[in-house]
Parts: sequence; structure tokens; C-alpha cells
Amino acid sequence: MSDSFVNDSVEASASKPQILAVLEKVCDPEIPTLSILDLGILRDVVCHPKHLEVVITPTYCGCPAMKTIEFDVIRALDDAGYKEVKVTMQLAPPWTTDWISKRGRAMLLKEGIAPPVESKGSFGQGIKCPRCTSHDVSLISVFGSTACKSLYRCGSCLEPFDYFKCH
Repeated sequence: MSDSFVNDSVEASASKPQILAVLEKVCDPEIPTLSILDLGILRDVVCHPKHLEVVITPTYCGCPAMKTIEFDVIRALDDAGYKEVKVTMQLAPPWTTDWISKRGRAMLLKEGIAPPVESKGSFGQGIKCPRCTSHDVSLISVFGSTACKSLYRCGSCLEPFDYFKCH
């Protein structure tokens, strides 16, 4: 379970663990091995008397994956028996890479994507190649395979890789 999912205002519900178990299987369409919980975009689950509300925050405004994620959330919960589901897009506070769980960071590495550097130092400092862990890396393009990633190249193994940008 993601360590970024924290909100004490959620109503207690006997079914909340089951709801989170369902949502943990909803993946980001751009990084399909990463769940929306691990990515930290699932911000809240509220059990209203007549419907379930799922609150998500995009990784950046205009993220094209959000409509797909909304559809996938509704479909997954519908398949699990939750028929009345509303997905709310929450823009504030803005998403931050700090919300990516430890498991999510490990999954990024496993996929060959360098996770965001924890320290908020200067641009590009501390990035390691996800294949050989070398710090000898150079920026190829500010834009990688998606807008939230940059493209780097390792000077040691010479492999290109995506780096998940810090927000």
C-alpha cells in the first residue's frame, strides 16, 4: 500500500480496505507497472451514503492520462460491485514526486526509469543510471517518453534512460 495515501478526514468504512485493494490494481497508463496508489495520485476515498467518491490529483495540469485513469477507476470499482462511483479531480495541493511511494520508486527502477532524486538540489544532480547505477549521466532532452520525464544517457554503460522529473 502506498505510503503517500494519507488523509485522516476520510470516513471510516468497513469496505475501505477492499476499495483500496481494488484501486491498488488500477495502473498509470503511461507506466503500467505503477499503481495510482504508488504514483501518489490517489488522494482520498470518501464513502458517501449513496455513492463512492475517489479523489485523484494529476501529476501535472493537462496530463492526458487522467481521463483514462478516471475511466479505469470507475470500471475497476464497478467490476468489484461498487456501482455508484464519482471521480473528483483535485488540483490543489499540486501533485509532487514526494507522493511517490517507496514501492513506486522501486518499480520505476525495475522499469529502467530513474526515480526522482530525493534532494531538491540543482537540476540533474544525484541522478543515477537505473541499469548500472553510475552517476556519470548527461541530459539528452528535457522531454522524455512522456512530459513528466526527461531523457538521459549514461556515460558508463552508454544506455539512454528516462528520468522521472521532480515536481
